[in-house]
Order: sequence, then structure tokens, then C-alpha cells
Amino acid sequence: MIGTVLVANRGEIACRIFRTCGELGIRTVAVHADPDANARHTRVADTAVRLPGATPAETYLRGDLIVKAAVAAGADAVHPGYGFLSENADFARAVLDAGLVWIGPPPEAIEAMASKTRAKELMGLRPLGEVSASDLPVLVKAAAGGGGRGMRIVRRLEELGAALEGARAEAASAFGDGEVFVEPYIENGRHVEVQILADTHGTVWALGTRDCSLQRRHQKVIEEAPAPGLSPGLEEELRTLAVRAARAVSYVGAGTVEFLVADDKAHFLEMNTRLQVEHPVTEAVFDVDLVALQIAVAEGQPLPASPPHARGHAVEARLYAEDPAQDWAPQTGTLHRLTVPGVRLDTGYEDGDEIGVHYDAMLAKAVAHAPTRAEAIRKLAGALERAQIHGPTTNRTLLVNSLRHAEFTTAAMNTAFYDRHLTSLTSTPPDPHAPLAAALADAHGRSRFGGWRNVPSQSQVKRYEVGGEETEVRYRHTRDGLEAEDGVRVVHADAGLVVLEADGVRRRYDVSRYGDEVYAGATALRALPRFPDPKAQHAPGSLLAPMPGTVVKVAEGLAVGAKVEAGEPIVWLEAMKMQHRISAPVTGTLSALHAVVGGQVAVGALLAVVEEDQ
Repeated sequence: MIGTVLVANRGEIACRIFRTCGELGIRTVAVHADPDANARHTRVADTAVRLPGATPAETYLRGDLIVKAAVAAGADAVHPGYGFLSENADFARAVLDAGLVWIGPPPEAIEAMASKTRAKELMGLRPLGEVSASDLPVLVKAAAGGGGRGMRIVRRLEELGAALEGARAEAASAFGDGEVFVEPYIENGRHVEVQILADTHGTVWALGTRDCSLQRRHQKVIEEAPAPGLSPGLEEELRTLAVRAARAVSYVGAGTVEFLVADDKAHFLEMNTRLQVEHPVTEAVFDVDLVALQIAVAEGQPLPASPPHARGHAVEARLYAEDPAQDWAPQTGTLHRLTVPGVRLDTGYEDGDEIGVHYDAMLAKAVAHAPTRAEAIRKLAGALERAQIHGPTTNRTLLVNSLRHAEFTTAAMNTAFYDRHLTSLTSTPPDPHAPLAAALADAHGRSRFGGWRNVPSQSQVKRYEVGGEETEVRYRHTRDGLEAEDGVRVVHADAGLVVLEADGVRRRYDVSRYGDEVYAGATALRALPRFPDPKAQHAPGSLLAPMPGTVVKVAEGLAVGAKVEAGEPIVWLEAMKMQHRISAPVTGTLSALHAVVGGQVAVGALLAVVEEDQ
């Protein structure tokens, strides 16, 4: 029997595995890089071991250090989670060679399937060799890992070289393996996968299907089980192919076989030899704990001959610290509060934790289960809408709007969903009364605790920034309390709660403040000074860092005085394991270049200046 498990991972998945281990009475060991010294996964584990360094290459991708940590902490088993070394056969062998139990498939199965090129060959498929114009569009894809990293769509032949280079660099940084390949890109397909689970006694389960078509940058955003709208014949074919893939490599443990579905046909993508991020929707539908089953299989226990029956429908949404309206730019800072009522919430963060630049931008996964798909969608959208998420900008609005979009509710979506609808999904009008609620709560708080008082007839003015736009509100102190000047009736106002009535409709605003950050209901605001200090203005053509990160590349041969074209790549930043290209805003001359390869930059940092040709 396994007594102590080290999880060779971090964040949400480490916390999720620790939860099951605690329920089973198994002791837990966390590993952490220096930026994660006080991360939630280190706090909830029984023991934590430091991996010196900050980057994944120095820490979570160092299998030798993780095995030493497991031995030093007295663990007798290692669970890899997902990402990092979870599909690394050499790491699995190192764990086994150290006399530890590996909670995963045999190294030989990982080797056969973890490389997408070898997996395709095993399934009788081959990547493209020489690419010609007739092959376009194509997809450049990392052979190792997942999560959308190391992937580029190429629609013009002249873009292929840069796509290969960028994918190799991103894959090497994220997975320690820069191998990439090229395959045909199927337009407007659906991403459908099958969860498998196999034991050491020859039993292989196919635990239904999942649809993961809503993706940004090839990384899944919303997933559900079962996949809706599949014909019975296609669904049976998917399960059969998944079991065939598992048996072909004598698979053991949990894994996922992924397909693109188009025109009622299944196109094999890859087999992920690990637990998937979206595994909770399968757990909800089949009423199982996949981590507990992984542990049981690793202990040699047999699975029942048949899997349990499915019931109902489950939908999962990934909550990211990112701004979808700004090219999905990752966000950093303090997560002041995170509550999502009424649904399962898997997260690696707690209130007050810092979100840094080194790792994935996912904050949490919210999962709703209900008897029908429509009920599950409604439940999840409502929970996210009522959630309190105070801190960096997130994709919450995008998630709510996506779940309620007619294309999704009718199961007519495909992998190009966000290409078509991103602008409308991120342009929800702001609540017009949220700034007033914030101002009234602030005014009550100050006057209540002995601050200045106003002459009853004097209007008070507060300025806020909401969604990048400045707004101004006015109110007055009267003998009866606070009074708005825009026709809105103040029903109640104190430092934490404001109730307003407009046009006969009463709305409640819970208000929280963290310095100049204010949250009124679901609206995030930034309090501005009434008389702002003059600020230095950046010159026209300035390239500013859209997020904090590391400069990983400057365009080859670029120097001050060089001529550049609008849209020409100038600088590449890496943040949260993704590379982001910063391009020239205009055609002109490079008059300043401040970016240095290897340098850390803050959001808004001046990287370069391009003076526009007149």
C-alpha cells in the first residue's frame, strides 16, 4: 500500500491530488521553485521540498532533483500531475529506478505515445514532410507536452520558417524538448476526446467522451462531458479507437485519446499519457475519483470489468488571469479574493496569494454538474457571474458570455469559435451605476470614521478608471444621508454595501477596497485622484510591454536607425510559459531600443520607439 506520495508538479493539480490523498489517508510531499515557496500547494502538503531556482527548466523540469526530493522526504510514490515531466519516459524510469512507485503508465507506453510523431506512426499516420502551398493551411506542433504551447497555424508558405522557430523555442522552454512537426490543419473541426483508464490485469475502460472545442491559442477554455451531438456510430468509433490505442502500447493508468471531428469523421490527434486538466467533468458524469483510481491501479488493484454508468452532464470553465481583449495578455498581481458559489472549484490559489510571471495563467477550474446539458451550462454561467474575483484582470466575462452564446448552447461550436466571436464576447457594456456605488461606499467609510464632512449643498466628485476608460460621479451629503445627483435613489449605503434604485429597479452592490482597487458588484474599478499629477507621456510609436515578463529575443540585426515596417516583429517576451510577439506599430525608423535579451520587464515598460515616416 502506498503511504506517502510526492506530486512532481505545482498549483491546482498538486492541490487536487493532495485532496484525494488526504481522503485516502496518504501523506503528501510538495516540491516548489523559489517563486512558489509560499504557494498554496506547499501549504496544504504535509511536507515541502525546495527546488532551487525560478524557471521551469531549473526546477519542475529537473527530474533528478525531484527524485532526490522524493527520497529525502521519505515518499514511496510519485504522481506527475499534468504538464512538466508528466509525459517524460526518462523521468518515469528514474522514479522506478529509485525504488519508488510511479503513478502513471509504463515508460514504454509514454515513449510510444508522448511524442505525437511516434503516436501518429503507431496509429498508421505520418506528419507532413516537405510542405508546399497545396498543403496549406498546416499546423506546426510540439512533439512533446500540451497546453497549446509550441503550436502555430501557418496559412502562407513564407510564414513557415518563423512558425517552426517560434514553436521550437516555446516547446523547449515549456517541456525541455524542442522537437516539432507539421500536419494538415483541419478548419472548423471539433476537439473531442475519450478518457481511458487501464489496470495491470488487462481491463481498459473508455469513460465516455469530452468536447473541448472552445480554445484560445490551441489551449482549452471550456470543456464538457459527454460531447454533445455525436452520432451513435461516431461515438462508438471514438471509444473503439481509444481502447485500441491503449491496448497497442499495453497502457496502464489514466490517459486521454484526442481527436478532431469534422463531417462525422474522427481524425486522430494524439494520446496524452497522463491525467488531463479537464478530468473533473468525467469524474462528475461517472461519479468517480480518477486520482483515487490511478493510485489503486498503481498499487496493483484490478478495475471492475465494466465502468460505471454515466449520469447527467458536466461543464468546466478555466478561469485565467489574462485579458482576452488584449491578445490574451497574462496578468499578474495579488489575488485578493476568489469565491465561485455553488460549483466545484479546483484551484492552486487562496485569497492574498500572488500571481507571478513564471507559470501558467490558470487560476482555477469551475465545474458544474446537472441532469441535462442546458441545466449544467446555466448553473456554471450563473455561478461565474456571481463570483467574487478580486485582483488581476481575468477571462470571467468571456467565460460567462461564451456559455450563454447561442452557438455554444445549441452545440454548434467548433475550434474557430473565438476567431469568430472574440470581440463580441469581451465587449460587455460596463455597469453604469457601479462607479456611484463605489463612491458612496467610500464616502460612507470616511465620514463614518471621523474624516472630513461636507457642506450639504456642495457636490463631491470621484473619478474612476473602468475598463481603461475614465468616468466621474457626483454625490452630496445631506441631513438624510448620501444623495446621488444622476436621478438614482440611494436605498442604502455603508462601507461594504450599497443598494441603488434606478427606473424602479433596485440593485445591490457589495463593495470591497484594496488600496486604489475597488470592486462594486462584479465591476473592477481603479480610484483616481481628483487632480491627477502631470505624467510623462510616451512618444508616438512607443512599444510598451503589455505584461511583465522576460525578453527572450530581439529581431536579428535590429539596431537604432534601422528601417522597420508596421507589423514587423521587434521583441519577443515570455510570460507564463507563452511567448508573445511585440511588433512595430507604424512604418518608420527605430529611434530607441531598450529591450535586452534576458532582461525582466514590468508591464508598461518602454521596449523600443519607432518614429513614423512622414
